[in-house]
Amino acid sequence: MSDWKQPLRLVELLDKDGAIEDRGVDKLVSAVQEAKDLSMNLKCEEFLAFATSAIRSATNSDDVLRRVEKKTGVALQILTGEEEARLTFLAARRWHGWSAGRITNIDIGGGSLEMSTGTEETPDLAVSLDLGAGRLTHQWFDTDPPERKKINLLRDFIDAELAAPAEQFRALGGSGLAVGTSKTLRTLARLTGAAPSSAGPFVKRTLTAPGLRQLIAFISRMTAADRAELEGINADRSHQIVAGALVAEAAMRALNIDKLEICPWALREGVILRWIDQGPNYEGES
Repeated sequence: MSDWKQPLRLVELLDKDGAIEDRGVDKLVSAVQEAKDLSMNLKCEEFLAFATSAIRSATNSDDVLRRVEKKTGVALQILTGEEEARLTFLAARRWHGWSAGRITNIDIGGGSLEMSTGTEETPDLAVSLDLGAGRLTHQWFDTDPPERKKINLLRDFIDAELAAPAEQFRALGGSGLAVGTSKTLRTLARLTGAAPSSAGPFVKRTLTAPGLRQLIAFISRMTAADRAELEGINADRSHQIVAGALVAEAAMRALNIDKLEICPWALREGVILRWIDQGPNYEGES
C-alpha cells in the first residue's frame, strides 16, 4: 500500500476574476503528472482522476482541464459539490456501519464545506457551500494573525451562508451520530486533545463544541508560524486553521451538534468504495 499527497492550495492562487493563475495550473499539471507516473510505477490497473472545489468554481475551469489533459494525457473529471458530499457520506457510513442510525456528516476542505445526512448509504440531503478553509482565508484575512474585526465579520458571513441549509437539516430531525471528516477536522480534534495519528485509525477521536470555542480564542491570536509549532498541526495548514475552525464551530452550532466523532475515511475512500461497487465503468455519481 502506498499513500502520497501533494498540497496544491489552488483556491489561494485565484486572481481577482476567480481564475486559477498560471502558476497554479503549473502546480496542478506537475501534481497530476507525478500521480500518473507513480501509478504506473506501482502498476496500478485503474487511475481515478477527480477534481473538486478549487477547479469546480474557477472561472477558467474548462481551460485548466484542457491544459492538464494536453500536458499529461489525464482527463480530470470534476465532481459537483453534491457528488462530493454524497461520496464522503458513503465513506462515513461504511466506516461507522448501519448501527450508527442517522449520520450527519461535516467535511471541511480547502475550497468548500460539505454537509450530508441520512439513514442509508445515500444521504437524504447533501449540500456543498464555498466555505472551505483555504478559500475563506484567501478572501477574508490579510494580516497575520487575522484582525479581530475580520474574524467577527467572517463569523457573521458563515452564519448567514449556513442559515438556509441548516433549516433543511433540522427538518429531517436529529442524528444518531454526528461525524466529522477531512484533515481540517482531524487537526482541530488533535489540537483539542484527541489522540495523534500515530495511535492508528481505530482510536476514537472527538471534537466538542466547547473545546472548539476555547481553541478558536487561543489560535486566533497566534501567527501562522506560531500555530505551526503546536503539536498536531503542520505548516501547510497553520495559516488556514483559524478559518477552518470558524466554519466547524458555525456548522456545529447551526446543526445543533455538540460533538463530532472524527472519521478516518473521507472523499478519497468514498470514490474508491463507489468504484468498487460499480466497477471499471464508474465515472462519478449519477
